[in-house]
Amino acid sequence: MPKYLLLKRYQGGPPHDFPLMDKWTEDEVSAHLAFIRHVEEMLRDRGELVDSTALRPEGTYVRYGGPGQAPVTDGPFPETKELAAGWLLVDVESQERAYEIAAYVSSGPGQGGKPLCEWIEVRPVFDGLPSAVE
Repeated sequence: MPKYLLLKRYQGGPPHDFPLMDKWTEDEVSAHLAFIRHVEEMLRDRGELVDSTALRPEGTYVRYGGPGQAPVTDGPFPETKELAAGWLLVDVESQERAYEIAAYVSSGPGQGGKPLCEWIEVRPVFDGLPSAVE
């Protein structure tokens, strides 16, 4: 079965009109995280969940600095809040099923309990490449 990465973003990508999570109440954040746990459980029960992770907004870019040099961690980088917020990796029957899951994830509650209608990026995973655990 094909695997797809369903990528959630802090911002960036197509425009959206909802406040970022740092503007939500603790109860609103808890409700959203409970929804994501529900999605994970549903996908696990169906045998479709491969992996999922939520990411904190802070981070550091690192690149190779050359032989004998320390890694480079300074430079003109996009703001972390524009990067990935988390992902679901699913193994599903079809691209249409990946889209169905992404649409459901997009409906998760946001500020005031309203559906976020956030954009979820759906990306196919290369088939046939060895995984890190193989």
